[in-house]
Amino acid sequence: MKTPRSGGSGRSSPNVNRNTGPGRVRIVGGRWRGTRLEVPDVAGLRPTPDRVRETLFNWLLPVLPGARVLDLFAGTGALGLEAVSRGAASAVLVERDLGLAAALTATAARLSGSDVVSVQRGDAVSMAGALPAGSIDIAFVDPPFAADLWAQAFAALAPALAADAWLYVESMAERPAQPGPGWQLHRELATREAHCALYRRAG
Repeated sequence: MKTPRSGGSGRSSPNVNRNTGPGRVRIVGGRWRGTRLEVPDVAGLRPTPDRVRETLFNWLLPVLPGARVLDLFAGTGALGLEAVSRGAASAVLVERDLGLAAALTATAARLSGSDVVSVQRGDAVSMAGALPAGSIDIAFVDPPFAADLWAQAFAALAPALAADAWLYVESMAERPAQPGPGWQLHRELATREAHCALYRRAG
């Protein structure tokens, strides 16, 4: 198993189990509903399950239309692509792994979404810090669990988030990550492996 690094493939867990390895997930709603996304055999790759995404996007339904979205540790791109499918104006997908980034670019082209989906390959924390101020309305932060990158990601991302931004955080079930002062918990759920929480910028 490879050691995750900053900007890794974005859906990793300390446990390699039935959620890892080759397979598929699907976009569950919107104009691209039913589109299958390949899950290649990349160590540590753990896409957010369809059921969790369905719940998350029900929470985001009122604010998603026209939103500028960031999927910071994109992996398969399931979160960012789902957001655009359901009405987000644009999505930036950041992925360090060369093969995964190439697959994201190919998927965006296949869906005729290249004009609204930007795939950026590189270190997620560094790239978050380089985003224009106030340019993101909704951010998805689900880094490799073993790398413990939540605090770094939150700090780097803060200037890029709009004053009324929303932040989705996926972290270890036994040790949930929290973005700290300035964020108000909106909704949360727990699976056997992950704690999933949606926050709204307070004040």
